[in-house]
Amino acid sequence: MPKYIFITGGVVSSLGKGIASSSIGKLLESEGLRVTIMKFDPYLNVDPGTMNPWQHGEVYVTEDGTETDLDLGHYERFTKAPLGDNNSVTSGKIYNSVIEKERRGEYLGATVQVIPHITDEIKRRIKEVSRGKSFDVVICEIGGTVGDIEGLPFVEAIRQFRQDIGKNNVIFIHLTLIPYLKSAQELKTKPTQHSVNKLREIGIQPDIILCRCEKKLPLKAKEKISLFCNVEKEAVVEAPDVKCIYEVPLVYKKGGLDRIIRQKLSLKEGKTDLKDWKRKVVDVALHPKKKVKIAVIGKYIQLQDAYKSIYEALRHAGIANDCEIDIKKIDSQKLNKLTLKKIFNDVKGILVPGGFGVRGIEGKINAIRYARENNIPFFGICLGMQCAVIDFARNVCKLEKANSTEFNNKTKYPVISLLDEQKKVKSVGGTMRLGAYSCQLKKGTLSYKAYNKKNIYERHRHRYEFNNKYLKLMQSKGLRITGLHKAKNLIEIIELKNHPWFVASQFHPEFKSKPDKAHPLFVNFVKAAIKLNEKK
Repeated sequence: MPKYIFITGGVVSSLGKGIASSSIGKLLESEGLRVTIMKFDPYLNVDPGTMNPWQHGEVYVTEDGTETDLDLGHYERFTKAPLGDNNSVTSGKIYNSVIEKERRGEYLGATVQVIPHITDEIKRRIKEVSRGKSFDVVICEIGGTVGDIEGLPFVEAIRQFRQDIGKNNVIFIHLTLIPYLKSAQELKTKPTQHSVNKLREIGIQPDIILCRCEKKLPLKAKEKISLFCNVEKEAVVEAPDVKCIYEVPLVYKKGGLDRIIRQKLSLKEGKTDLKDWKRKVVDVALHPKKKVKIAVIGKYIQLQDAYKSIYEALRHAGIANDCEIDIKKIDSQKLNKLTLKKIFNDVKGILVPGGFGVRGIEGKINAIRYARENNIPFFGICLGMQCAVIDFARNVCKLEKANSTEFNNKTKYPVISLLDEQKKVKSVGGTMRLGAYSCQLKKGTLSYKAYNKKNIYERHRHRYEFNNKYLKLMQSKGLRITGLHKAKNLIEIIELKNHPWFVASQFHPEFKSKPDKAHPLFVNFVKAAIKLNEKK
C-alpha cells in the first residue's frame, strides 16, 4: 500500500499548491520513489472543459484525453508521474457518481447523504488512482482554501482516510501565507494561526506547515508558528518567492522538507539526485547567455493562467537554447493592419495559440500574414494553425473571405470545417477530439528535422479541421502538408515553402514539454527566432 500526502491551503487562494505538490513529487522521485499526484477541485462542473479561461485559466489535456485543471500540467512538467482520468477529481464527478448509484438502487433504499456516501466516494477515488499500480507515494492536492463550504466534504474525507489506513501512512501538509507588512516591516504569523485553527476545528492537525513568504522567515516566527499551531519547529518550512518556479524543489530540499516527509511516513532514506535539475534547468534559466523576444497573440492575454503551458513550453525551449525568452503578450483584438509594423518591430518570433470563438480572430489572421510576408519565424497551435490556413486561402489562393465554419457557417470557402464525427454531437462536455493521436511526418521537413523521427503521438483538443477539399489548390500555391493522421486522413501539420520557419500544428505540443526535456517544435521555433535576432 502506498503512503499518502494531503496538501491543503489556507488564508488566500493562488498560493501555489500545484507548484508545492509538483515540487514535493520531484523531491521524492529524485530519491528513487515512485510517485503519482491527484487534484481534487471543489467546483460542481464535471471537468473544466466547458469553463471560460477568464474564470479558470487553461484547460490541460492528459494523454488519455481527460480535460483537467492546469495544475496537472505542473505535475507532469516536474515529475514522471503518469496522469489520466483518475488523477483529476471534481465535486461534479463525485456527486454525479453518487447520484447515478442511487438511481440504480445500489444504496438499497438508504437515505443518501454527504456523510457517508459523498465522503466514501472521495475515499474510493483516492484509492482508485493507485489500484493495480506500484506507487510508493500518492500526493493529493485539495483545491480552494480551508473553510470553503464546497471543500468541506473533501477535508472530512481525508480526515476519515487517515483513520481508515493508519496514522503512519498519511501526513497533512498545510500551505499558508505569511504576509509582510511594509509599514511595520514585519512578517505576520496570525493569518497562519487562524488558518491552522480552522483546519483543526474540522478535525485535521497538520504535520507540516509550508510558509509562503516574500522574505526569509526568522527563527522567532518559526518558533511562534510551532507553538501556536502545535507542530515541531523543524516542520515549519519556508516557501519563499523565487525567480524561477523550477527552483522550488531545491528550496524545499534546503529546508529539509524531504527529510521530514520521510521521517513522518517511515520511508527509507534515499540519495537525492537533483544535480542535473540544478545544472541543466535552474542555473541555465537564471543565467542565460542570450535573449530573444517572442510575441504571443491571444484573446485571454490579460490572464496569466490562460496560456500557462504555452508560456512554460517557451521557457523550456529557452533553457534548451541557453536563452531568456522575453514574452510579449499581445491582445489579438487590438491588432489591425495599421498597427502591425509598430507592434512587431522588436519581435523575432510570433506564436498564435489555441482558443475558441470569433472574437479576436481577424487580429490573429493579420499577425500570421505579417509573419508570413516578413519572414518572421511563426508557430501556430490548434486555432493558430486554422488561422494560418485562413490567411493562406484569402491572401495567397485569393479565396475572398475564406473562413472557418466555426466563425461563419455560410462562408463561400469553408477551408476549416467541423469534423465529421462532431456533426451529430449535442453535448459540449468532453466530446471534442481529445488526447493523443498518431501523426506521420514527412521526411525533409522542418517538423521531421525537429522530431528526428517519422511517427509521433501528440495531444489534441478541437472540433474543427482542415478541409481537404482545398488541399490541392493550397499545395499548388506553396502550402506543405508535413504531418498527417493517416487513419482518418486528417492534416496535423502545415509548413510553407520559401520561409525560414513557418510551422503550424492542429495538436497541442505545449502539453508534452518539460523543463529538462523541451518540446522539439518549441526548441526549433526559438532557435529560428535566435537566428533572426543575430542576423538583425
